[in-house]
Amino acid sequence: MITLISCIVFWLLIRTYIPIPTIRYILLFGLFLLLLWVVRFFRFPKRKINFGDHILSSADGKIVAIEEVMETEYFNEKRLMISVFMSPFNVHVNWYPFEGEIKYSKYHPGRFLFAHHPKSSEFNECTSVVLEKESEKDVLIRQVAGIMARRIICYSVKGDKVTQGEEMGIIRFGSRVDFFLPVNVDVKVKIGDKVTAQQSVIASF
Repeated sequence: MITLISCIVFWLLIRTYIPIPTIRYILLFGLFLLLLWVVRFFRFPKRKINFGDHILSSADGKIVAIEEVMETEYFNEKRLMISVFMSPFNVHVNWYPFEGEIKYSKYHPGRFLFAHHPKSSEFNECTSVVLEKESEKDVLIRQVAGIMARRIICYSVKGDKVTQGEEMGIIRFGSRVDFFLPVNVDVKVKIGDKVTAQQSVIASF
């Protein structure tokens, strides 16, 4: 809505103060492309959820990391981190990877490094959510802001029960989602794979 209002204001200013038709049309075309891109960015696709006893990707994008790391925010143990990078052209809505209970949810202010950067998960603005299916079947999902992102929206509240494929939130503009899984999960993806939220299986317990 803010973008639409801004475009209308700029359109009126251009029509009023730019007398040269060619320049005016170029600027108006640029505003049209900007509006079209923003509308496309905030699209909310309706998909058939791939329900099952597996862990779905919470985000559209590309697998950029699969590595064992020390997770120190919640579990304080070694975890397998799988990272999905979302370009500005991907859908940026996020969904829960399986059904369970929200055990933890916390927002962290931070920097805005390029989301593909390996340290972005550690230093960037992010929101961490721990979702537990049952004992020893849990995952920390971290929504990480990118160089263009300036707002993370997360609907997770501690104690809530959620279903697989239910909407979790959105990260506005380029960003990534990290999954911190038990080290003994069966990984179903490899680096470079493109995944689709609500449909692509990234691992199973």
